[in-house]
Amino acid sequence: MSILRSSAVLESHELYSMKDGNIDTSCGLSTSMFGSDVTSTSESFTSDEPKYILDSPSQEFVHTNPLVASRKNAYELDYVLDCQSPDIVEYDKDVVNLKLQELENVLLDVDSDDHDQSMEIDGYSSSASIKEISFSTPTNLLFECAAAINNRSWKEASDMIDMLRQKVSIQGEPTDRIAAYMVEALAARMATSGRGLYNALKCKSPPSDDRLSAMQVLFEACPCFRFGFMAANGVILEACKDENRVHIIDFDINQGSQYYTLLQTLAKTSGNRPHVRLTGVDDPESVQRGVGGLNIIGQRLEQLAQDLNLSFEFNAVAAETALVSPSLLRCEAGEALVVNFAFQLHHLPDESVSTVNMRDQLLRMVKSLEPKLVTLVEQDVNTNTAPFLTRFAEAYNYYSAVFASLDATLGRENQDRINVEKHCLARDIINVVACEGEERIERYEVAGKWRARMSMAGFRSCSISENVYDEIRSLIKQYSDQYKVKQETGSLHFGWKDKMLILSSAWK
Repeated sequence: MSILRSSAVLESHELYSMKDGNIDTSCGLSTSMFGSDVTSTSESFTSDEPKYILDSPSQEFVHTNPLVASRKNAYELDYVLDCQSPDIVEYDKDVVNLKLQELENVLLDVDSDDHDQSMEIDGYSSSASIKEISFSTPTNLLFECAAAINNRSWKEASDMIDMLRQKVSIQGEPTDRIAAYMVEALAARMATSGRGLYNALKCKSPPSDDRLSAMQVLFEACPCFRFGFMAANGVILEACKDENRVHIIDFDINQGSQYYTLLQTLAKTSGNRPHVRLTGVDDPESVQRGVGGLNIIGQRLEQLAQDLNLSFEFNAVAAETALVSPSLLRCEAGEALVVNFAFQLHHLPDESVSTVNMRDQLLRMVKSLEPKLVTLVEQDVNTNTAPFLTRFAEAYNYYSAVFASLDATLGRENQDRINVEKHCLARDIINVVACEGEERIERYEVAGKWRARMSMAGFRSCSISENVYDEIRSLIKQYSDQYKVKQETGSLHFGWKDKMLILSSAWK
């Protein structure tokens, strides 16, 4: 069974779909391998220091559904509301389906000759007598529209939305694409349909097709995300190199892709190889439920560990993150405990949303477990406490950099890039811009705020080693010289040009 990919993949940035006849694919997953033999990754470093970073991207099982592949319209959104998430019950399915169809028609310019493309918002139709307002760029008009909404100037904002829809497209330059998604987020804010759209994009059926593969493409194609995971893995492996038993708790294991890389790297290291027990937490109502959930992830990781001759066990915890208790985690004496928070903590409401403050509550619970190490990987941007206009500008600058970076690795016409933007990034943009209060789930914080939060929970910072930093710095250059990595206050920051996007830090 082929597990590792050669470094040539890193140079070409190609992504592959895979099948494996040994695993039941009736659940909708395809787990192809490239051959029957285990191949090793060529090393690109001459240093004698231990290698904690593989020099090839981790391979997740990217599923290709024949229905998706056979679509005549490559840009079809195919958002379906037929899910059972309790969060969406309070919304009228017909209304939200209509909003989704309107969103699709507007973004993709569907039937523009026969139908008005405007989305009617709270009684205001943006097609009605648009004012002749001249702005130098769509970006200026976009920010003027946000200001009009902030001032509750609904008619003016509705007119601007109509003008913007005629100027921008999700198939153009990065600046056009980000504007196209953000203008629809503004429309959703006016229509108060943000939460319904956010949940619909999350719960579309079948969940194993575009959403999961698009998420994997994002982590593979944008080094800022991928190397955030790699930095966490490097710190984990360094901290546990002299341990006999290691227990890793991941509060949002997702598809488990981080641990394919960790196990592959562990198998390549010399010396002691500890027994690894991985506890994966996943919301029982998550998108992965329809594809076998945690059981499938655990089976794959266990098979990989067996192929690599590693001692490994997987413990599944199907529970909401905020409801996880120490008893569910089954910590044992004599094992080194590591807790990994990768793109998870920002989903929990903090003191700005509720007096319960689930974010800090979880951190205090983890501190009580006395872990040897805690790793944190998060987006480096403030969409949590910033007021609407400031948050809108932060989101625009942040996602503009992400969109531009995807062009550098995937290309303008690449279908994977299109799927990433409309299935992963558009969903987050809609939530950040259109939602408020408890409905706003994507609540990112800047590095300084994360440091303060971790310190108040009783943790102290651990510097990421020069060895890990040097290896990542060498690898990231193979993508584009526009990708940046820097060390600051013991953390690693990854960005595109001058915009930092992802931070990775370690704590005790």
